[in-house]
Amino acid sequence: MKLQMIGCSHHDAAVEFREKISFTPEEAGNALSLFRQQFPSSEIVLLSTCNRVELYTTSDSEAVVDKNSVATFLAQQQGLSVDEVIDQMIYRSGNEAVEHLFTVSSSLDSMVVGEAQILSQVKQAYDLACNCDSVGPLTHGVFQAANRAAKRVQQETEIHRRRVSVPSVAVGEVATEIFDHLGDKRIVLCGAGEMGQETLRYLKQAGATNITVINRNYERAVRVAEIFDAKTDLWDSLDRQMMDADLVIGTTSATEPILDLETFLPVHSRRGHRLLLILDLAVPRDFDPRIGELANVYLYGIDDLRSACERNQREREKEWPKAKSIIAEETAKFMQALNHRATGPVIQRLREQAHELKQDELTRLKNKLQLDAQDAGTYKEIEKSFDRLINKLLHPPLTSVRDDAAEGHSKGLLEALRHLFNLGD
Repeated sequence: MKLQMIGCSHHDAAVEFREKISFTPEEAGNALSLFRQQFPSSEIVLLSTCNRVELYTTSDSEAVVDKNSVATFLAQQQGLSVDEVIDQMIYRSGNEAVEHLFTVSSSLDSMVVGEAQILSQVKQAYDLACNCDSVGPLTHGVFQAANRAAKRVQQETEIHRRRVSVPSVAVGEVATEIFDHLGDKRIVLCGAGEMGQETLRYLKQAGATNITVINRNYERAVRVAEIFDAKTDLWDSLDRQMMDADLVIGTTSATEPILDLETFLPVHSRRGHRLLLILDLAVPRDFDPRIGELANVYLYGIDDLRSACERNQREREKEWPKAKSIIAEETAKFMQALNHRATGPVIQRLREQAHELKQDELTRLKNKLQLDAQDAGTYKEIEKSFDRLINKLLHPPLTSVRDDAAEGHSKGLLEALRHLFNLGD
């Protein structure tokens, strides 16, 4: 039994194809059940995110579940041709499939290397497969090992601690450096597009609870605010909102600044000496840069934040070899344990059988030669010769079994050993 993966990601397939092949959680659950009905002896976990769709499968018989059968199943589920699926998707098996899963779980294969979301998505895919009863000994083991590998990369490298997106740097490094925590801060977010929504995710992760979203399109602001449990206000309330705000963030697509120095000066005078942090993530800028020259106002523009992103990216790249080394080590460790589980009982029984035969022959020889206590040294040399002979006879077949097991093809040789030496089940 070996693991195999067929799938696609942002590395090798266009977004149009990934949209065609992707699964909602409900669709994924149905697909797992149908796959098990079609291949009862198989195991399967389906990982479907916005950037990748991957099926991890295994079976007692390679002839039952192979690349073509999985591709055919996928094509049927999504109404595509088998050729289209095979052409667009990559295939990994055995050691390569295990290493790929560990790499994905550790966020080394992500569009933004080091992003934390992928590990939770892998866990959700595994949990769904458990609930659908589509996992087995191998998939249980490999997905639990993938979680351990990802945790090691998180703990032993700096990859996950170096933020490389503008919103993550703005919230996770700048805002949390100015404020000890965001739970009691009044936050105003200008803009409800993709940048605004990503910023909202980081704000919520950082513990922010008092967030007001304003947007030129008020209805869009309401929809986005509902998703993130935030409040909304009208676009022309910006001056009033800034009066009490601790943190203001600009993410609009406006072609001109939404707030200039002259408009802000009356607001600033009424704020007294309260500190105000402005994070301007927009291009072109949302806030007049001269505002940052006022007392008690800290304004960070997109160039400042991008510089931090680039610096963090360089630091991440330095950690890449260390992370890959951890993945290689964890892969080798898992494969060794897997191979031992597959071959260990048979090898142990074969050695026990050889030892029993050796003891029978030694006893017979000792009685025939009438060896007594004075001949203990001679008897010991005879026993050593028997052990060397057994080891030399067993070494070639056992080495072949271990080598084949390492490549995921141990079943045939194990069965041959069982029959040839009458080892039983």
